[in-house]
Amino acid sequence: MMSRSFQIFNSFNILFMCLLGLAMFLPFLNVIAQSFSSSEAVTSGKVTFWPVDVTTINYRYVFSDASIWRAFAVSVFITVAGTLINLVATATLAYPVSREEYVGRKLIMLMVLITMIFSAPLIPNFLLMKNLHLMNTPWAMILPGAISAFNFFVMHSFFKQLPAEVIDSARIDGCGEVRILMKMVVPLSKPVMASLGIFYAVGHWNAYMNALYYIDQPKWWPLQVLLKKMFETDDLSIDPGASQFSELAFTSPEGIKMATIVIATLPIILLYPFLQKHFVKGLTLGAVKS
Repeated sequence: MMSRSFQIFNSFNILFMCLLGLAMFLPFLNVIAQSFSSSEAVTSGKVTFWPVDVTTINYRYVFSDASIWRAFAVSVFITVAGTLINLVATATLAYPVSREEYVGRKLIMLMVLITMIFSAPLIPNFLLMKNLHLMNTPWAMILPGAISAFNFFVMHSFFKQLPAEVIDSARIDGCGEVRILMKMVVPLSKPVMASLGIFYAVGHWNAYMNALYYIDQPKWWPLQVLLKKMFETDDLSIDPGASQFSELAFTSPEGIKMATIVIATLPIILLYPFLQKHFVKGLTLGAVKS
């Protein structure tokens, strides 16, 4: 049986975690409430955690804005293409480095570790993107971070725990290294792939700084940069002459911003439940030993 002191500690721990969860959830609940509230309620500060004068005009405004849909499509492309490139690049580097028989693996690990400790300054990165003709393209937000050093070490640790006998038997059967990786190693590594896929996807979806540095054409702005521009200038791209939007456009853009924030956050929230069962398992298995 649990001692009384442990029960008290456990109760305080549960209470603290609940309060911490509320502190994280309530601001987002306020954003949702404002996105469904009328312009007058938002500007007058009447909205807290429940919509006032419930309306969907903010979302209808957002769904009618071509610039938001374009930015949404750019973010989706960056997230999907970037995550696939990240996982392929990380796996193809982590797999050979995790096998004892490959020469030079310690040197490669040292080089990756150096990039984890020391990062290149902004100006050299900017000149590199310019010389590679990646400016004003979505690839400028994907290729520079193709491999994360932290995620590489997590995947390397996971691959290192795979039984060497399985790899050796595949080689005896005539499988090449690429086929071993794709047909055997990757299927056995679904937990760590799912975990790192979430990390990479969230990073790409929230891409902001690289887009500011390397993208100056509005057609290639991701959703996060468009949100920044909206908050900076209050410039709403829909023609306010439309009767159903005119009052909202001229009185308060806050509801539009909140609706855009909800739409920008929702895809990642919806993605997590499908990968949750692999998330903790992938991180713990990849962190047992290095």
